[in-house]
Amino acid sequence: MRACLYSRRASARGFSLLELLVAMAILGMSLGLIYRASGSAARGMASVEMQSRATAELESLLAWHDTVPEGGWHDAGRRGGFDWRIDSAPWAGSLNDSRTVPLHEVQYSVSWFNGDRVQSLQVTTLLPQALPLPGQVR
Repeated sequence: MRACLYSRRASARGFSLLELLVAMAILGMSLGLIYRASGSAARGMASVEMQSRATAELESLLAWHDTVPEGGWHDAGRRGGFDWRIDSAPWAGSLNDSRTVPLHEVQYSVSWFNGDRVQSLQVTTLLPQALPLPGQVR
């Protein structure tokens, strides 16, 4: 009779409760890591998309004017979820010569909210001052 009990236990297949608990814990940790990694990738893609849209907005601002009025250029607004600002000042490297067109240093900036913080892109360039219209006194 003893041999019969031994052979029945040896032939029994399956997992013990401890083995099932360990397997479930490993599965739970793995799923948690996969969830965290996929969430991080999604946030990264959203950030890249916003930077791409901000760059397009900045390019449209750069194409807006090719000269600066004599009094300078100061403008700001909000469009497409972005705050933009344009400021100019006479360029310190301009020549004080009546034969050359004065240059202005123009700073373009676009900012947006990314979650709980503000991100921004800025570009600074030089633009010539607009020439007076014929008949205008300079």
